[in-house]
Amino acid sequence: MSSTNTNKVSQLFGIQYPIVQAGMVWNSGWKLASAASNAGILGLIGAGSMYPEVLRTHIQNCKKATSKPFGVNIPMLYPNIEELLQIVLEEGVKIVFTSAGNPMTWTSWLKERGITVVHVVSSLRFALKAQDAGVDAIVAEGFEAGGHNGRDETTTLTLIPMVRPQISVPLIAAGGIATGNGMMAAMALGADGVQIGSRFVASKESSAHDAFKNAVLLAKEGDTQLTLKELAPVRLLKNKFYQDLQQLYKTSPTPEDLKILLGRARAKRGMFEGDLEEGELEIGQISGLIDDIASVSAIVESILNEFKACQTRLASITLNHQNDQ
Repeated sequence: MSSTNTNKVSQLFGIQYPIVQAGMVWNSGWKLASAASNAGILGLIGAGSMYPEVLRTHIQNCKKATSKPFGVNIPMLYPNIEELLQIVLEEGVKIVFTSAGNPMTWTSWLKERGITVVHVVSSLRFALKAQDAGVDAIVAEGFEAGGHNGRDETTTLTLIPMVRPQISVPLIAAGGIATGNGMMAAMALGADGVQIGSRFVASKESSAHDAFKNAVLLAKEGDTQLTLKELAPVRLLKNKFYQDLQQLYKTSPTPEDLKILLGRARAKRGMFEGDLEEGELEIGQISGLIDDIASVSAIVESILNEFKACQTRLASITLNHQNDQ
């Protein structure tokens, strides 16, 4: 893929390659975001696990570590969202990804202050709402993705071609994408770029605990499951906490029962502190394809090389077909 192109996502963010490093809780600190931006893609700081002043520190460190564009991902259900947005404004961040909430609430406020706004959705219905709210781009995320997810279990392969003809803003595909081949497939379906999360969990610059990173490497097909739909659907590695949850489901629990088991800081305990038994381990289905912990620059290079090889292979297939006519 050429580093200078007319790709809509590259142009929107001022980046070389139309790839976004997802802003994941407990994984996406300033080290990951700055490394991603320095590699020519868009790095995102995941504000969902940060108190306001912690976010400020991460933004300031990221600005020192890269001169390239980077953004902040803010889940809109966060109780301190007004403080977080004010810090984003004060620190001069120009790109905000919003998720887990109504895009009508803050999109106009952000855009009036010169900030590019992208909203993450899991369905065509929410994609249309986000476009109506005035967002600059949409991330459509299939349920293969790790972390919080859509209740309808619509796959990326289905979601992208459903959304593409219905919206006019740039479309970024997410969920189950960690390779150049996956990127090519998403763009063949109509995406202008891709957002990648799980692959960057298993990077040297990720703020995830080493124990969690190594657990991701061991994951095989079928080792993750979407659960907790009664609260907020989340895809988890199957560990002791997950099994305890399944036992509780056999008793037809109320949402309050589920909240009691979930408790507080369960995700921090698992992903950031490395408690592989009692922690919440959020990762995507694509973890079954991840088998090494590499630097962000090496991961991006691998994705781009595979993308180019896929282009060549597909061109060859098309040519052979034409010759058969």
